[in-house]
Amino acid sequence: MINGLKTLTVNIVAGANVATVLLLILAGYADHINPERFPMLSNMGMAFPVFLIANLLFLFFWLTFKWKKLWIPILGYAIVYPPLTVYLPIHKTQQVPEGAIKLISYNVCQYGGNYKYEFGFETVYKYLKEQDADIVCIQEDVDSWRRFVFQWYEKIYPYNDTTLFSKRPTSMNGVGIHSKFPIIRKERIPYKSEANGSVAYFLKVKDDTLLVINNHLETTHLSTEDRTRYKEILKGEVKQRDTLKEESLILLSKLGQATSKRAPQADAVHEYIEAHRQYPIIVCGDFNDSPISYSRRTIADGLTDCFVETGLGIGLSYNQKGFYFRIDHIMCSEDIQPYNCKIDNEMDASDHYPIICWLKMADKP
Repeated sequence: MINGLKTLTVNIVAGANVATVLLLILAGYADHINPERFPMLSNMGMAFPVFLIANLLFLFFWLTFKWKKLWIPILGYAIVYPPLTVYLPIHKTQQVPEGAIKLISYNVCQYGGNYKYEFGFETVYKYLKEQDADIVCIQEDVDSWRRFVFQWYEKIYPYNDTTLFSKRPTSMNGVGIHSKFPIIRKERIPYKSEANGSVAYFLKVKDDTLLVINNHLETTHLSTEDRTRYKEILKGEVKQRDTLKEESLILLSKLGQATSKRAPQADAVHEYIEAHRQYPIIVCGDFNDSPISYSRRTIADGLTDCFVETGLGIGLSYNQKGFYFRIDHIMCSEDIQPYNCKIDNEMDASDHYPIICWLKMADKP
């Protein structure tokens, strides 16, 4: 009788582990799912860390009670090793060579100070001045109530430009670049969006032309109330089962709609990159998507994801509680070598942390 119960328990747990592994695989490779066809399913990548942890618990269970079943969680980890290295890269600090370009990409939340700093712009400006980067790409590079951003940036950067996407009195948005290198020209990458966009900047770097693409892809469009509900779901504060199911479906639907809007935007950026392969290319910005997403994978196709190649850890770049994702990215073409890409989580003057990388362009033959 007891042996029979033990066998039944082992079989039930093994079945649950297999189901978890299957969900882990689905989440790990969700970036191959087209969001325009399967919007809600394509967001499974957000659940990847949940299934990673669940599979780890099964691994400890089998180590304790039935080591012969260890192959189940181990096989799961082996299958998702490629997306695991994207989500959680592990690299040592590298020696940055002479002549490398320091680039910062930062969504500054319209210099609002993240509700922590009374003088949000001044805080960001002081930080950037201390960092002394060669190129700064900013998302939400607008100051809707003082309009004196350029006057300050011109004190530390000789070349400055901001492109506005939305000029509503209550909702301004745009991306900008502040550079030590001359701006030859710029082009906005055409795709459909009311308040977001991507701009390609052509910079003169010595005898070469460097193409820097600054992106702010479609936001999640979650209201403050939606975000509060999301946090309540994570904390288990929604007690009624029907309410939990209804709230979860509403959130997934909204996230799916936003993801489906980002898909053609990512396609447009990728096509632009492919059409300009004659230049060394840096792509950066706020993708509003996790490392395991269609948008990141599409734009990274044919490029080097600098954090994946040189970073350490998860690299959480969105700092609002409950939303633990790396949604800010830097990528480069094969003729550029990245070094020490990192998220600076000590700079909290926005709802994003800055992402920083050193990039060495190959010498022209």
